[in-house]
Amino acid sequence: MADLKKLQQNLEAKGIQYRYFATGQEAADYLDGQIDGVSVGIGGSATVKAIGLYPKLTAHNQVVWHWEGGSLADAAQTEVYLSSANALAETGEIVNIDGNCNRIASTVYGHRKVYFVVGINKLEPDFERALWRARNVAAPKRAQSLGKHTPCAAKADRCYDCSSPERVCRALNVIWCRPTPIEHMEVVLIGEELGM
Repeated sequence: MADLKKLQQNLEAKGIQYRYFATGQEAADYLDGQIDGVSVGIGGSATVKAIGLYPKLTAHNQVVWHWEGGSLADAAQTEVYLSSANALAETGEIVNIDGNCNRIASTVYGHRKVYFVVGINKLEPDFERALWRARNVAAPKRAQSLGKHTPCAAKADRCYDCSSPERVCRALNVIWCRPTPIEHMEVVLIGEELGM
């Protein structure tokens, strides 16, 4: 069973704020209240999409999301950035693997505030398990959802460390502590299974 108190203590010791919500609706309402009158970039996130956050934020922010017609470059220039994580460790590490690398770049540099919106299914007890999950669960599922022709997409069972031109896992990012240039970093954990 997940130790959410341990997670909170470990994140806060690393300069990363933490909030927990039982439902995606509660998390979306919270973020909608926190993010107001600013420019917002969103990385590719099935979790953000699932909780219906985009239409809420567009009512009172300038939001850029490549899934909604925006550009990756414009999303990188915003004040606030939203992403999910491929895995989150109770020991406080946030793990992401990326193909375009827009998410991993924007979660460590260029924005005043960064929020990670994460389903409970992404939570692992330690860094080693979080890294394993990112490589062997999240990345294959993402490749499969994009219709890629990679070994991991064919079976969706693990990373094959392939050399396919359609490979979606081209870079790995581990956040051990809040990066210095980012003023506010926060994990919003949701007690529902969301995303890949």
